[in-house]
Amino acid sequence: MTIDELRARAAQRQQACDQIKKMIVTRLDLEIEPNWITDDQPLFGRGLELDSLDILELYVAIEAEFGVALYDSEMAVFGSVSRLAETIKPELRAAAAV
Repeated sequence: MTIDELRARAAQRQQACDQIKKMIVTRLDLEIEPNWITDDQPLFGRGLELDSLDILELYVAIEAEFGVALYDSEMAVFGSVSRLAETIKPELRAAAAV
């Protein structure tokens, strides 16, 4: 893989994370700026402190915005924005493994 390909994949990953952060802030009507959320910040607990109702809203938002259906067995993807990005766009997961 060339350095240009690596940069392109990093930019693609950042774009996906930024899109997810905006979706979270908009759909949950959070009073923060999307860029305050870090890519690896936990969404539950000490992170954004989302609750189960927030996650239900995000299930609907992800399917509407990205066309990806998530299931209860996939709750671990809500661990961080990075995990969500890799699930929504599987090509990012493959790029991270290189």
